[in-house]
Amino acid sequence: MPLSPSAVSSWLLVLLCAVSGAYCLLRARRADRRARGMAVGEAVMGFGMAAMAVPSGTGPWGPQILLAVCCGASAHALWLLRGGLHHAHHLVGTLAMAYMALAMTAGHGHGREGLPAVTGALLLYYAGYVLLGGARLVTAGGAPSVPAGVAGPGGGGDGGAGELVRACRLAMGTGMLAMLLSM
Repeated sequence: MPLSPSAVSSWLLVLLCAVSGAYCLLRARRADRRARGMAVGEAVMGFGMAAMAVPSGTGPWGPQILLAVCCGASAHALWLLRGGLHHAHHLVGTLAMAYMALAMTAGHGHGREGLPAVTGALLLYYAGYVLLGGARLVTAGGAPSVPAGVAGPGGGGDGGAGELVRACRLAMGTGMLAMLLSM
């Protein structure tokens, strides 16, 4: 049975987000305590986005489980905010995933509409995030600005790991933008 172009792109998005989540888990293993929470949050976001990108047909229970997981991730992101506002992106991301999961529970599957104002605001946020992240990645020539302990065992810039972290974040932001566009 041949896959439709829509299903192929959905599965490619699942793969991209799952690989990003796995990379973030590996970063968390070798990160110091301060950076570990951020890496784990990004891993949860990557795996959650991978689950969310699975083409419809997950069964009627899928969106409810996804909503519960996203709400748990939002609580974790809220907890991370006590460490500083630089964690606000995780909160926006988890709330966006919870919003999309809620829209999925109203219908059955992808492509359901949410509130136009909320969807529009999230689209603007992620379009800006992707454009800014892409510009930063393109201009990242010198030493990566990744916290010590995140990039690798030696800290800062082991073999371009800072650019890889930026590319991972950009991939997840692009995936979120694609999922929002499908609403």
